[in-house]
Amino acid sequence: MTGPRSGGRLRVVEITSGVAGMAGAVCGRLFAGLGHDVLKAEPPGGDPLRRQPPLNRDGTGLTFVALNAGKRSVLIEDALGPALLDAADVLVLDLRPAQAAARGLTPERLREAWPRLVVVWITAFGRDGEFSDLAGDSLLAESYGGLATMIGEAGRPPLSLGGEQAAYCAGVTGFLGAMLALTRRDDGAAGDIVDVALCDVAAYMDWKSDVGYFMTGVAPERAGPGSGEWRLVQASDGWAGFIFQQRHWAAVVELVGAPELRDPALADELTRMARGPQWWPVVERWAAGLPAEEIYTRAQRLGLPFGWVVRTSGLLASRQLRERGFIRPVPDAGAGLVPVVGAPAHNSALTWRSGPAPGLGTSRAGDLAPVSPGTPPPGPPTVPPGTPLPLSGVVVLDFGTITAGAAVTRLLADHGATVLKIEWLNRPDTFRSWKMPQAGSAGAEPGAARQDSPYFPSNNVGKLGVAIDLKTAGGQRLVRRLAARAHVLVENYRVGVTARLGIDEATLRAANPGLLYLSLSSQGQQGPEARNSSFGSTLDLLSGLASLTGYDGDRPIWSSSEVNYPDQLVSLVGAAFVVYCLRNRITGVSLDVSQREVVSWTLAAELADSLASGHDPVPAGNRRPGRAPHDTFAAAGPDEWLALSCGSDAERAALASCLAAPELAGHDAAWWDAHRTEAGAVIAGWTSKRPRDEAVTLLRDAGVAAVPVLNAADRAATPRFRERLVTFPTGGAPVKGFPLLFRDYQPPVHLTAPAIGEHTCDVLIRLGGLAPDELSRLEEQGVIFCSPIAQKGEDPWPTRGS
Repeated sequence: MTGPRSGGRLRVVEITSGVAGMAGAVCGRLFAGLGHDVLKAEPPGGDPLRRQPPLNRDGTGLTFVALNAGKRSVLIEDALGPALLDAADVLVLDLRPAQAAARGLTPERLREAWPRLVVVWITAFGRDGEFSDLAGDSLLAESYGGLATMIGEAGRPPLSLGGEQAAYCAGVTGFLGAMLALTRRDDGAAGDIVDVALCDVAAYMDWKSDVGYFMTGVAPERAGPGSGEWRLVQASDGWAGFIFQQRHWAAVVELVGAPELRDPALADELTRMARGPQWWPVVERWAAGLPAEEIYTRAQRLGLPFGWVVRTSGLLASRQLRERGFIRPVPDAGAGLVPVVGAPAHNSALTWRSGPAPGLGTSRAGDLAPVSPGTPPPGPPTVPPGTPLPLSGVVVLDFGTITAGAAVTRLLADHGATVLKIEWLNRPDTFRSWKMPQAGSAGAEPGAARQDSPYFPSNNVGKLGVAIDLKTAGGQRLVRRLAARAHVLVENYRVGVTARLGIDEATLRAANPGLLYLSLSSQGQQGPEARNSSFGSTLDLLSGLASLTGYDGDRPIWSSSEVNYPDQLVSLVGAAFVVYCLRNRITGVSLDVSQREVVSWTLAAELADSLASGHDPVPAGNRRPGRAPHDTFAAAGPDEWLALSCGSDAERAALASCLAAPELAGHDAAWWDAHRTEAGAVIAGWTSKRPRDEAVTLLRDAGVAAVPVLNAADRAATPRFRERLVTFPTGGAPVKGFPLLFRDYQPPVHLTAPAIGEHTCDVLIRLGGLAPDELSRLEEQGVIFCSPIAQKGEDPWPTRGS
């Protein structure tokens, strides 16, 4: 890394509002949890989340407690005073353009008045464009971003994921962006504006659909958990997830023990898929006689990545989560006064604060002294020509596979890190051979040799391909040699695998005491379930997310293997904490990230409600507290949908007027929720007679927050997702882009992922210090592989940013 790192305690000012500002509150919560001084600026009546049910014993909303623990509260007129922003390092803002302009907080004024300030500006739909001045929430963002199209069952309405997932993901993305912008500021650049749009983050989560659409010409859609290769099966007391790959079939047969499954023909994957109606009922009858957790336990003993649908009460009782300190059932948590969950990442060098949420206006801006004495005084910063990318000089050993690990290192590579993707010829990243959509493909060439799966580049562009056989002593010595030159290692193997491969933390720390070692395992490095295996869908179940996702009163629903939402969220959290540690010179420590805990962390309010009141939530469709109606509705076109959300009586009155439905006028949110079936039928009768986009325009013109529910085909035809670099067109299968933008800085766009061993020789000479004759000897011994493939069109070594 180049240049000094300031570290130290940061002053963060947070100007966010209610439900739409939840993402900003998440971002601020990460700063507060890590010990920084976060000043929450509130209007005189307080953040609306203070009053949003469920409430604690003091009448404060549990969502507010979960997102604002450890912060201080100032009244908003104080927060806009120069004294406060003069002393601030970061401003977290969720104002829409018109709101910001009314308060004088335009990008131009922010840059002119506070040139060193890093602004994390989080909106639902961006600061410009068609929907920029529309109030939004997770449902609207997930709908316009296309993610909602993938959640639910075919023929039924699209769903938002349980909780406020787009808001949480956007908040984490904003924190990552702040760390990158602060790192650039440390290197002499000005502050920057980090631009995060919830709908872009939702589209970023659904990148696999873009690839699927390119390959088949058909936009993927929700398939539900009751069909396909992976299924939710009803147990005697709940639901179990049968999640397995071809290599697991023998273990599935052993688990169920039914003679019908021992038919040798079923060992063939295509035959098994064709005969699903014959053997799935056998599995369902077997599962119906056992508790869901027992099915999960038996399956995990056989190495099967099964899961079971854990409800919030089950999370609170989980021995795994309690022993790791993630669930903290202290008396104050039971009263709803402090969060019931701990940090989303474990690190011995980081102290996570979980104090109470602040009372309204208990701090005064004029009484606050600066907390960063090392921060340069206000004034025009000196920006060196060709300022390096924020992670220039950082060397990362990448043992990440599929998404959770590989997407972390992709984010690091985007911003300048030298990422060495280490694989071996017969043990590559599983995503290289991940099952592709059936051809009819728009991009397939008849007779062409099979290449890496088109899914692979999205998590691996911009990296260097290094082929080393870790099952040889020579290969392990080479990795130790590279580790001595590295700053970060990322792995998401099952617990115990790294020790077998000789790349465990203790071994590599001996070679490099300063190595930052990130492990992204299913359930963390310790605990009774630590050695269990999982895929993203497993974590949908174990985290509690599936127990909250689904149609009102119906069975749970997961995000499916087509989305694998938990992996996407985990990758953002992993990258954010790595960059945080790098900027703050936190070295020589482990980052233990439990993928299950990261997703459960987004359900902090629901867990608090369960602990404080005994309420154990179940799927409720798209219903959310304080907002009604809040749902998706069919339009006149085939499989066309729109989403709308009303958060105030004025918006509900506007909706009733637009529908010409006087019977819906004059009612509050409680009435709409109690009469949701009848009211929903009136709305659906109106939308079903109009094309989607026409209905959306009429609703918006009337003052109702409404957006079209897009799919991958719609995204491909919508310029904003290309213009905002959410997706990179390549001439072939598209590549996942960036989840955020910066005003003054754009990382380079990489379109090519490395072949196995493509850069082995170059890396071992430049970083490993090996001579050419040593390389020849090691290759003859089968320790390394140097691919003859040459990188075309791109210099794979990180360069300075634009």
